[in-house]
Amino acid sequence: MNVPGTVRDVAEQRRRNIPDATVARLPVYHRCLLDLQAEGRDTVSSEQLAEAAGVNAAKVRKDLSYFGSYGTRGVGYEVDRLLVEVRRELGLTHDWPCVIVGAGNLGSALAKFAGFRERGFTIVGIVDVADGTVGRKLGGLVVRHESDLPQLVAEHDVAIGVVATPPAAAQGAADTLVAAGVTSILNFAPIVLDVPAHVMVRQVDLAVELQILAFHEERRAATPARRTPARRRVPS
Repeated sequence: MNVPGTVRDVAEQRRRNIPDATVARLPVYHRCLLDLQAEGRDTVSSEQLAEAAGVNAAKVRKDLSYFGSYGTRGVGYEVDRLLVEVRRELGLTHDWPCVIVGAGNLGSALAKFAGFRERGFTIVGIVDVADGTVGRKLGGLVVRHESDLPQLVAEHDVAIGVVATPPAAAQGAADTLVAAGVTSILNFAPIVLDVPAHVMVRQVDLAVELQILAFHEERRAATPARRTPARRRVPS
């Protein structure tokens, strides 16, 4: 029986209250730690990890403290150990099979992107409804009809689906994914999807990101010229 107030209890409570902003930074830390590991680094300080991730050191320490990773004073964090911890928290200790709905230009590019497999995600299928698209080969996959989606999901135990359709078809694609048993959706269509409460949706709207950049460029153009600040690394 667990005793309230033990270290394990505190750690579990912190896991249940992890802010979304912290979760969003974990993949950035993961990428930075992979780079450090490739360089042969054994340890990294919070300041060094913060510089690589484009955040401040206090934020790094706060983020990692949610998982019990406090590091060693004067030494920092062990790169290999911290990488294992971050991978475990991100669920990257095993591969995640994913399916893509929409085999247009975006869907095709996503299906061919090798970086997914390197990060623990395997595209096991891509579906579409267009007669001229179904049956076409994309990399190592053959585009199947959307009606095959339930079979794909069941065969590969898929939990994550990607919507890469035009906006008008996105809600239908999401409905099909949910009906097939998918519980997490990455949506590239610029619309808000209506899904059940148990389904997680992450929105990727490239136009919105460009508009945000345009906003900052507009402000910069309206500001008197100043000395160019030092460059800093920005997380991708």
